[in-house]
Amino acid sequence: MNNTSPLNGKDALTSDNTEVFEHLPGEALAEKFWTRFTQLGLSQGLFRAVTLVTTILVMLVMVWVLRRFYINADGSMVTQLQIPDPAQAITAPELLMPPLNASAQATGGVQRDTAVDTILPVRNRSDLSTYTVEPGDTLFSVATRFGLLPETVLWSNRYNISDDPHMIYPGQTLVIMPVDGTVHVWSAGEGLNGVAEFYQVTPEAIINWPGNNLHLATLGDLANPNIEPGTMLVIPGGKGEFSDWRIPRITREDPAAAVNVGPGACPESYDGVLGTLNFTWPVSSHNLSGYDYAPSANHFGIDISGNIGDPVSAVDNGVVVYAGWNDWDYGNMVVVDHGQGWQSLYAHMSTVDVVCGQEVYSGDLVGTIGETGMAFGPHLHFELRNDEYGRVNPWDFLQ
Repeated sequence: MNNTSPLNGKDALTSDNTEVFEHLPGEALAEKFWTRFTQLGLSQGLFRAVTLVTTILVMLVMVWVLRRFYINADGSMVTQLQIPDPAQAITAPELLMPPLNASAQATGGVQRDTAVDTILPVRNRSDLSTYTVEPGDTLFSVATRFGLLPETVLWSNRYNISDDPHMIYPGQTLVIMPVDGTVHVWSAGEGLNGVAEFYQVTPEAIINWPGNNLHLATLGDLANPNIEPGTMLVIPGGKGEFSDWRIPRITREDPAAAVNVGPGACPESYDGVLGTLNFTWPVSSHNLSGYDYAPSANHFGIDISGNIGDPVSAVDNGVVVYAGWNDWDYGNMVVVDHGQGWQSLYAHMSTVDVVCGQEVYSGDLVGTIGETGMAFGPHLHFELRNDEYGRVNPWDFLQ
């Protein structure tokens, strides 16, 4: 019977372990050694020691690599880190900054356009083109579409819209200029010098425009040049002249001056209330329907948006000097003389609710919005006229 205790067994193993190990093969010996090493609790300490040594070795290798292969900004290679001598330091150049926009700072930063539309530039062109008017188009919208002034569209189409910006309609074909100016249709017997003078340009401006295909070598005498009658010439920068289709001045002293304007003319002079010269808006809307005050485009009033049947009121006290149909494209029209050299005009109305010689006061009903005459879509065409200054901009006077 074996009376050896576990402790005694362990001691026995320890006491003669050398002898045991000496009789074991190499792999078995290593395994036996590691088992004994673990039993003694030394494995964790060994692992931490190995980890620490490995980390230190990796850091040393990285430092050596950086010191050996670090590359300067100029592309040169250094073999050791160098600390510059403060005495030899060179002052760094001052960094140039864009000027500070004080106004942007005051308003909390630069205001950015949030529009997401991309506007493609119009390619340069030298030839005339055409455009078919679509519903809702106006002289101004067509001009904007092609990057032209409204008067350019008007002047270059005077052969079919008679200098009247209201005379465009859906389906109509308009001539579109490649540049601001006008168009001239050549007639037999004309001289290039005279045509240029009429449009306030030089002959060279017409000759040198590529789309005109004119050459000094073949033109001959500029007083009678070799240009085929009917040729359409681009007059870059040219200024046309308007036919005066506008409504004549109509006053309480002589309303019959409008006898040729239409059947709404009043036959005799009138007396009555005078205005205060404080002009109120004739309709509730203060928005344009497409045409603004633009003398350069032969439009001397504003077209105010509204619906058919909306009331139209007198802008100031006065006497009615025209009431009824107008033959000059204004449709149903009313003119009120306010005295002291002022008149107001209301056109394209659906109904006329006043009569010749009637006294009206500011805010009184004179008619309703319509689209009579040369009008596309309901609106009120409104004008203000002064005997001294002519047709003035209503935006400057309406309150």
